[in-house]
Amino acid sequence: MKLVTVAQMREIEKEADANGLTYAEMMENAGRGLAEIVNEVAFDDDWEEVLGLVGPGNNGGDTLVALTHLVEAGWHARAYVVKRKKKDELVARFIEAGGEVTFADSDKDLSALDMCFESADILLDGLLGTGIKLPLKAEIASVLEQSLFIMAELEEPPYIIAVDCPSGVDCDSGEAALECLPADLTVTMAAVKRGLLKLPAFEFVGDLALVDIGLPDDLASFYDLKTEVADLDLVAGLLPERDLDSHKGTFGTALIVAGSINYTGAAYLAGAAAYRSGAGLVTMAVPSPLHGVLAGQLPEATWVLLPHEMGNIAGNALSALTKSLESASALLVGPGLGLEAKTREFLEGLLTGKSNAKKQTSQIGFVRQEANEDAPITLPPMVVDADGLKLLAKISDWHKLLSPLSVLTPHPGEMAALTGLSKDEIQNDRETIAAKFAREWGHVVVLKGAFTVIASPHGQMTVIPVASPALARAGTGDVLAGLIVGLRAQGLDAYDAAVAGAYIHAEAGLIAAEDLGTTACVLASDVLNSIVDVMSELE
Repeated sequence: MKLVTVAQMREIEKEADANGLTYAEMMENAGRGLAEIVNEVAFDDDWEEVLGLVGPGNNGGDTLVALTHLVEAGWHARAYVVKRKKKDELVARFIEAGGEVTFADSDKDLSALDMCFESADILLDGLLGTGIKLPLKAEIASVLEQSLFIMAELEEPPYIIAVDCPSGVDCDSGEAALECLPADLTVTMAAVKRGLLKLPAFEFVGDLALVDIGLPDDLASFYDLKTEVADLDLVAGLLPERDLDSHKGTFGTALIVAGSINYTGAAYLAGAAAYRSGAGLVTMAVPSPLHGVLAGQLPEATWVLLPHEMGNIAGNALSALTKSLESASALLVGPGLGLEAKTREFLEGLLTGKSNAKKQTSQIGFVRQEANEDAPITLPPMVVDADGLKLLAKISDWHKLLSPLSVLTPHPGEMAALTGLSKDEIQNDRETIAAKFAREWGHVVVLKGAFTVIASPHGQMTVIPVASPALARAGTGDVLAGLIVGLRAQGLDAYDAAVAGAYIHAEAGLIAAEDLGTTACVLASDVLNSIVDVMSELE
């Protein structure tokens, strides 16, 4: 799904019309697609009554087209028409098909509106479209306000479908009128309007669905758009095939350098998430005191025990890792590492390929291994998260030392450490900031938070359409990093792995909250366990 401003959408429609797809045809396609979604929503229910709030704009026209198709499919349909001409061709077509119409200008006390709601199973909110300016005009505001009052009094209020956007939402800024009807589902036409993925508007959107309005394949103004909204179909298309003759080597080896005595759980969450993503093998490189705690929790993993100082990775730990780097398909560095100077020394050595001594001897199980600082180290594809990002910020030219097209997963605080910007500056323009530094650093940036932004150095950007306090909990970022490195190990390129991992992570958070019945009680381990549900939907 593409993400557009209102002005961009107007240009797209204008170019389409100039290329032979008329505005009337676009409206017909939009209305037909909307009717199909209504039928899908109602498939398992005995719903048969639909009410449309119809305004003067294009989305009012989309609603009338949809209502006409629904009447022809056997629905009992009513339209409550506000500020639209009585001789409107679409109104006449709806009436001719058997629909019932009430005009607001003949319903001064709104009593007829009350009657329209009495038996409605579905409400199509097509009162206002993308071009509105707040505050709302009195007549429109009163219809919306009365609709809210009526539905609050109903024992079973209708399922609300917003047509293109909930009426009263500014589709660029994300502002919302107090009278907005909260939708169960917003059916957006051709592309997602940018303001829908901003607060407070997002609180009124409900689920999102897209209708194809028939835009030509060669429409430059549409297909040149580089910002997308992730959805199930997009992510399902990114995941690797899992053939019957696969073996563990088919799905790669994720090497995870993580953990310290104070942050033991971070390593577990990242490793388990990498396995849940479908990786064939996960190797955990942790400070040696952590092994006894973690091995029983993650018996599927193999282990590299790193030299430590007081439970933190020691500066001379690189030699213990060399062999595993050679066999890794992807490398994650960062979850729970801590910020000790010796750990930064280790990370700098990893990136430069230089240990802090000419020879180091490390104990890995019963095998002794020597590594020379002169031996070149080729880093596998990298993901850097959490403390790894904060340590990077202390290393000169760090972005030049990472393996090509690495994935960086900062939250706003970590992004501030990497960029020198304030968190407010970052949060006030998340997409622009993510895109700017992805380009400057030459790596994929996953700027976490409400509506996580994934930006590539080449200008491509994807937004995850999720904002939930269920994910505002320690450890959930470790789960995300594990998902991304696991997908990277399976052969997805950096950007696709980041998009798929962020989407799976967000959906797992929503499922965990739904299962528990609250967002307040969701733990990172609940998000981890819910990955299974998301992956099953994606297959």
